[in-house]
Amino acid sequence: MLTGAELRILAHLSKFQGNEDDKWDIPREQSLPGIAESLGVVRSALHTPLSSLEKYNFIISRSARVSGIGSRKRTVIHITNKGLSTLLASETPKSRKYRNFGPVPNLTTLHGREREIKKITDLLENGKNVLLNGLPGIGKTSLARGVADSLMAKGWVLRWASCGGDSDISSIAEMWLGQSGWSSPEAIATNIDSSRTLLIIDEIQELNKRHINNIEILLSEISDIQSSVLVMVRAPSPFKDLPNYETIRLDGLSYEDARNILPSGLDEESALKVTKSLGGHPLALHLWSPEEEIPEKIEAVQEYVKSTVLKRLSEEGLETLDELCLSPIPLNYDELFYPSGTSELDNSAILRWFGDELETHHLIRNVRRNNYSLESSYALNSKMAKKWAKREGYRAKRLEAHFRLESGQDIDSEWLITNLSYIINQDSAAAAIIAEQAIEISNDSLLREMASDIALERGETEIADLHIGELPEGAKKKLRQARLARIKGNHNLAEDLDSQAIEDLDSIQRIKHEISTLVRLYDDRLPGSMNSSLAEKINKRIRSLDISDLPSEQKNPAMLSINLLKFLIASELQDLSTAATSRSLLESQLGHNHPRLRILDLRSRLSVRENNTASSESIEAAKIEIENCNDLLDKISLIHATLEASGSNYPNWLIEKHTNISKKFLREDIAAYRRISAQKWFWKGLLEPEKRLSHWREALGRFRKAECNNAANELLRMISKII
Repeated sequence: MLTGAELRILAHLSKFQGNEDDKWDIPREQSLPGIAESLGVVRSALHTPLSSLEKYNFIISRSARVSGIGSRKRTVIHITNKGLSTLLASETPKSRKYRNFGPVPNLTTLHGREREIKKITDLLENGKNVLLNGLPGIGKTSLARGVADSLMAKGWVLRWASCGGDSDISSIAEMWLGQSGWSSPEAIATNIDSSRTLLIIDEIQELNKRHINNIEILLSEISDIQSSVLVMVRAPSPFKDLPNYETIRLDGLSYEDARNILPSGLDEESALKVTKSLGGHPLALHLWSPEEEIPEKIEAVQEYVKSTVLKRLSEEGLETLDELCLSPIPLNYDELFYPSGTSELDNSAILRWFGDELETHHLIRNVRRNNYSLESSYALNSKMAKKWAKREGYRAKRLEAHFRLESGQDIDSEWLITNLSYIINQDSAAAAIIAEQAIEISNDSLLREMASDIALERGETEIADLHIGELPEGAKKKLRQARLARIKGNHNLAEDLDSQAIEDLDSIQRIKHEISTLVRLYDDRLPGSMNSSLAEKINKRIRSLDISDLPSEQKNPAMLSINLLKFLIASELQDLSTAATSRSLLESQLGHNHPRLRILDLRSRLSVRENNTASSESIEAAKIEIENCNDLLDKISLIHATLEASGSNYPNWLIEKHTNISKKFLREDIAAYRRISAQKWFWKGLLEPEKRLSHWREALGRFRKAECNNAANELLRMISKII
């Protein structure tokens, strides 16, 4: 007769069959630390049940390379056919498949917590929202996973998000929805507004303070939708007050429940002493080893970690520990400069795993960080900055920037601004954090300008306003104030500020600003026929534009932009003469065979319509060009133009093209990309009518971020009609 622990081990191992002969990439869940983690026990508690199971050939053990932990072999366990047959005969409940989204952690065996699970589950089932707080390592994530499992067993859908150092609204929405690009709290709330749905946000205290306010707005938006929300946060909470959330504090385990975590061979007196000394703290109990002395008195968990857990680590283990503790984000094993201590840390229950990424438990990290002197912290960060400087890629630059800023050395503003421009191209949330870090250290006006620009591009008006207010007076400040006014929808103020700023610009800057303004005016509208008054307004300003003061190397790009605008406007208005003239000038500048000319010619053909639909030949030509186009911006623009030219009968191939390209990342630091992103979400709303409201709300926010007030106001009127 198998014991409960033995059956739980077999049930866990039954999920990993068929890899008995593999030499590498064995799941970590089959290693001893992985099995202990799943069963919610200290590793030493596995010795007796594993020995018994192997003795009777229910399992086999061997050495193999574990996925994500380098080349060093580790002991892994496999269930045998005999073990599988015995498990099936034991009538152990079969695992069920549930609907869930996001990085849902593995379900682990919970010891105790039945009362807490029932209380939280009842609240969520009754439409309440819960803020679960407690010390690091107290078991909030495991408890939430248990709550989620009980609700999924009743048919609920789970959407799980776990916060990290660079998380923001967009990354949380991507975890919940499996789609990137969401940035509007209102749009996200609309999309996930569904009954019998549980929304979970874990580790919310890991958010950088740069993004806390926006997450608080999101929590407010989702607090009164049909979905129920469970938020886990380490005490003290970063939020002063969250209306519509009931706060529950999670404390340590009772002795009866804590006893199940400790080795079964430990005598009751010793088990009671350990439990009392560590306050029933689950992680501290996992960290305790039978080889260590039993704490003689009640000891703060943090002090126990410092005096016992960290002291038993080898030099290799401490080196790896420091690298992980210093990093602002989890790291992949292959990214580690000091990976040799990973196995020791894993065997000591110090690591948390997220797929192939790892970090230390936050309790351990916090204790270790607090143990650094200021001088040693500076030295360690300086060393890591030099290490990351030798690597390529935006992630390497993001980490190098962090370590540079934490090294206590003077900021190299030129290096930082150059690399921030590179980082924001891939991850504006991380770039925003680095900019704020820099501003706290140095009030360099160039860094302040960069921080304000990042906030403007992300549509974060309060933060942008704060930074712009600290800039010195002058044209640069007024231009940013004008951008801020447009994002807020104050068109008249924006025009006044622009006019004031232009007076302080030199002739070259004035021309560049006017051209960018004309391009924005052309783009600031929803799909449809161009208003003749808008066309005349733009053409009039083009005619009054004098580019003679531009240096020769800048005249050609300026003329290219002007002729392109004139061609597009003429094509839409069917002004064939002007279109032909502009086309000829563009050809002389670009060259006869330039691919951009093919796209322009095609857009001109698509503008010729009968009953609001272009000819089938033009649509077919567009299909070929879309297939061959390699430039992302051109490709999306052409897809949108073809959709508009298709009337109301969109071809399936075109819908598929738009769906696929909508998954592509669009950078936020270039105005043209921000505008095309807004248009993309508008078209998503047309093509997916069941999600129209959420998609259009996202488009609305993005039109505002792109400073397209006319398009935003027109879309707002359309939204009001469908609410």
